[in-house]
Amino acid sequence: MTVSLVWLRDDLRVADNPALTAALSSGDRTAILYVLDDESPEVRPIGAASRWWLHHSLLELQRTIAGLGGTLILRRGAARTVVPGVVAEVGATSVHWNRRYGTAREIDVELKKSLPDAHSHTGSLLHDPWRVTTGSGTPFKVFTPFWKSILAGPEPRLPFPAPTSIPGVTVPSDDLESWGLLPSRSWTDEFSSVWTPGEAGAQNRLARFLDAGLALYHRRDEPGIESTSGLSPHLRFGEISPYQVWHAVRPAVTPENRANADRFLSEIGWREFAYHQMFVNPDFHIRNLRPEFDDFPWQQPRADHLTAWRKGQTGISLVDAGMRELQRVGVMHNRVRMVAASFLIKNLGIDWRIGEAWFWDMLVDADEASNPASWQWVAGSGYDAAPYFRVFNPELQAAKFDPDNAYRARWIEEFNTPLYPEPIVSLAETRARALADYATMRAERPPT
Repeated sequence: MTVSLVWLRDDLRVADNPALTAALSSGDRTAILYVLDDESPEVRPIGAASRWWLHHSLLELQRTIAGLGGTLILRRGAARTVVPGVVAEVGATSVHWNRRYGTAREIDVELKKSLPDAHSHTGSLLHDPWRVTTGSGTPFKVFTPFWKSILAGPEPRLPFPAPTSIPGVTVPSDDLESWGLLPSRSWTDEFSSVWTPGEAGAQNRLARFLDAGLALYHRRDEPGIESTSGLSPHLRFGEISPYQVWHAVRPAVTPENRANADRFLSEIGWREFAYHQMFVNPDFHIRNLRPEFDDFPWQQPRADHLTAWRKGQTGISLVDAGMRELQRVGVMHNRVRMVAASFLIKNLGIDWRIGEAWFWDMLVDADEASNPASWQWVAGSGYDAAPYFRVFNPELQAAKFDPDNAYRARWIEEFNTPLYPEPIVSLAETRARALADYATMRAERPPT
């Protein structure tokens, strides 16, 4: 009897899982392993909200795999040690995983050289970063030509079907509860009323979006209506693949919704673009992609301002609504994310990395590529970013995208009452200071 091992990471699904499909075909039995690696320096430990999601996603995956006859082996520790140990324990003759693209891929490169018959697969992106380059062979730094290049290429492959059975192996596994992933704080109490982690939850959310949300997607910037997919945490944990999304959307396209469908799929493109950026800049959650921003004169953060921003008590209603949404359900509407980030960076003058770290801890969809890419986009320090001097005016944004106050009234209990605080800063004055700081940076180090 031969045993193959599939090592799961951010691909917590059985359908369209290339590593699992290959493992099932290369051995008589298949061991399925998930390693919680908070020790390896190449791995960025996930935040508190994401740990809540991971707990419930693994719980659902355990049930799914058990229903197919297999077992999900849970182990905690440094992957460099744990994975070879499990390979020896189960007597695996082949090992499979889906590729990672950040610094953690250094671990994979090392293990691929030492493990028996180890194979990596493309399962999390439509295209590996080294396969999509400019005409001169360099990585794209602008989204539009990047996406055009992908659209001009072959159609993404069809998703692999889910297995009908998983002949597994029985070895000791950690108890999921012992990992203590669920936060002790009560702030996650509302998460389960909004989210259903797991593969089935991902497919149900995609179906709901195609049934009702796609027709409204041209209103995606309006946070008060349900017009977005809500798939971001499911994609982040790999409970659904971009291939599955792509091939579910294509048959749903009609003459009436074609523009909406194209724009929605371009958001899958932005996710790809973020990962392609991370592949060549694996430290971009702490390093400006545009080096001139290394000289930016950030303000020393005022503790009261930072606390007010985190708690949604700035007196700027659209920012506060978004930050309270984040606290209560672990997510924030994308348009509002941009406004809240702009307010922190430009009106409060606080380094974008402080905001990125807070979102990393608070978002259930905190993605190692998309989160820093989005913050650098707003800050103006990233690739194809909004220029720093574009300062979102949260009052104008609210008037344009939440004209009936639906979103703000939903998340701010004291909205339009005497209890709501006055703004902590003047938008006009802080905008002027932000532009002056930008001029100072440009004078000290002109863009290259």
